[in-house]
Amino acid sequence: MTADHPSTLAKIRDRIRADAAKEGFGEVAFAKADAPEIQADRLDAFIDHGYMGDMGWIAETRDRRISPRAMWPGARTAIVLGMNYGPDHDPMDNLGHRDAGNISVYARGKDYHEVIKGRLKQIAGRIAAREGVEVKVFVDTAPLMEKPLAARAGLGWQGKHTNLVSRNFGSWLFLGVILVAADWAEETPETDHCGSCTRCLDICPTNAFPAPYQLDARRCISYLTIEHQGMIPKEFRAAIGNRIFGCDDCLAVCPWNRFAAQAQEIKLKSLPGLDLPELLELAQLDEAEFRAKFAGSPVRRAGYQRFMRNVITAIGNTDNDIYISVLKDFLKSESELIKASAIGALARLMEAEAFDALRAAHQSTNDSPVIALEWQG
Repeated sequence: MTADHPSTLAKIRDRIRADAAKEGFGEVAFAKADAPEIQADRLDAFIDHGYMGDMGWIAETRDRRISPRAMWPGARTAIVLGMNYGPDHDPMDNLGHRDAGNISVYARGKDYHEVIKGRLKQIAGRIAAREGVEVKVFVDTAPLMEKPLAARAGLGWQGKHTNLVSRNFGSWLFLGVILVAADWAEETPETDHCGSCTRCLDICPTNAFPAPYQLDARRCISYLTIEHQGMIPKEFRAAIGNRIFGCDDCLAVCPWNRFAAQAQEIKLKSLPGLDLPELLELAQLDEAEFRAKFAGSPVRRAGYQRFMRNVITAIGNTDNDIYISVLKDFLKSESELIKASAIGALARLMEAEAFDALRAAHQSTNDSPVIALEWQG
């Protein structure tokens, strides 16, 4: 019996689903990998409007992103797998803890890239050995547009916040893709069920959605606290609140989360100390302590200087003058980013007269333009 016989294809897919379930994936679906451009219009609009900000690699890899076969010409089928990372509480509740740092749900556990990639390799290895086909594994560090593929395969649809929404898991799905050099596709694309709902757009504290299904990353708190290289623009600092790595607002308010379940994979659950760590504790970390505390966590991706920039920004939103002495210590930092962030936070926490006196004592003619701008208050 040949592999393209319907009953044989059904058995192949069933075996893959069984393999995926053993590795903790709750969703598996199959899409054609040799189809032409996948949502190239949305990607091009994102690039043309400059919405990618510092993420220049998105434009650089545009031609590779629009089709799985641009990544691997031999690909015929994309096996798209989803792993649930649903939180055990409403992430919006964390925003009220102003003296604690709010880390996005996905980044509180072990780095999902490593967790998922390892599981995908296990599944791909079994497929290759059992079916005698070539396979390649991808997580979202590669320029593969997994969300449009997931929608085509039937795992869900891309909501107005541009993220995938699942009937079964709401907004809490990590995605991985196995490309296969065999025609096993069984596309049953999911339709858009957002309807007239705009909760994800309305909740965004920085108005990062110019229109439904469009994201201006330059205004997105996830981008600003993770990818953005420089100072957080003044217009967004108050809106960031206590978010020190990522943002869950547009995901957390989706009505489809009523079907979401708590993550079962232990490696995706919060690591000790990453669920609302105290800002005062975080502000006292040196670089070695930062690396140790966030070992194995996605938070390390931001690097020490950007992470401290985020912590300092959150401190500036506390309205609590107990942090003033900590912020003053940052004025001795050799990092322009950390020092400038501390000045900006002090300008928000100190009385105008006290800040003027501090500026007179510390401002120098040798200050960089970034630092000089922050001293202006």
